[in-house]
Amino acid sequence: MSRVDVKKTYKLYIGGKFPRSESGRSYEVYAAPSGRSRSTAPRFLANAAQGSRKDARDAVTAARAAQPGWAGATAYNRGQVLYRVAEVMESRRPQLVQEVRDAEGLSPAAAEAVVSQAIDRWVWYAGWSDKYVQILGGLNPVAGPYFNISASEPTGVVAVLAPQESSLLGLVSVIAPVIVSGNAVVVVTSAERPLPAITLAECLATSDVPGGVVNVISGRAAEIAPWLASHRDVNAIDLTGAAGAEGVDWATLEEASADNLKRVLRPGGSGAEAVEPDWTATPDLSRLTAFLETKTVWHPKGR
Repeated sequence: MSRVDVKKTYKLYIGGKFPRSESGRSYEVYAAPSGRSRSTAPRFLANAAQGSRKDARDAVTAARAAQPGWAGATAYNRGQVLYRVAEVMESRRPQLVQEVRDAEGLSPAAAEAVVSQAIDRWVWYAGWSDKYVQILGGLNPVAGPYFNISASEPTGVVAVLAPQESSLLGLVSVIAPVIVSGNAVVVVTSAERPLPAITLAECLATSDVPGGVVNVISGRAAEIAPWLASHRDVNAIDLTGAAGAEGVDWATLEEASADNLKRVLRPGGSGAEAVEPDWTATPDLSRLTAFLETKTVWHPKGR
């Protein structure tokens, strides 16, 4: 029997739901050319919602509402919840592999390796949820009859420009270290490679991550990023995805971020030229610590 295929439109992910853009706009997403098809016409993949300034504001509102509850969960519980995301990603491996192939023009074996690395990277960060405080905090020596204790706390709401080239491994590498400590995040996807990001959002929606902790906006970073950089309810911004993003000047975004003293994680490279990192390199805690505050408490010693 013949039938009409159900075509999928990839939507935004805001507050645990999948709305279309309030602007009503969408754009066409095409497969990256592979080794055997670089001379052929681009292959249409899907339509993706094109996010707007209003969508970014809605995402920040959702993140702010969700962040205190997420930060208030026990570190062990956050680790369990994030591990559940890895389980869901594993169950959707064939879809993720195909989308990474299409997005990055990789061979099947290379795409399999990227998805495996992405899942492993997520698990690696999840495992730090109840350990990083012990590594980064501690009892400080002071001259007086006091205990002086420093402990790490989440910054709050973090805006992230996702990597433009690495559609899944790079994406996981910028989201997981932000949320493991209790931050909430608003992610602007790669404009040309948004599909793995929306599928990751579907994994988040079907796991136990509270709605609003992660919000995903597909579209043009040049349109959305300035509003996030200047938004006074955003506490920090990761400009990693400025590398290779059309029309994005990361120095201008950094300047706008200074208006409310945001923490800013600059993109790789030196000078004005932003460079996307090597996401296959062994990770460290630098992306986690970039979005932490240190609280120091003084307490008198008893006799």
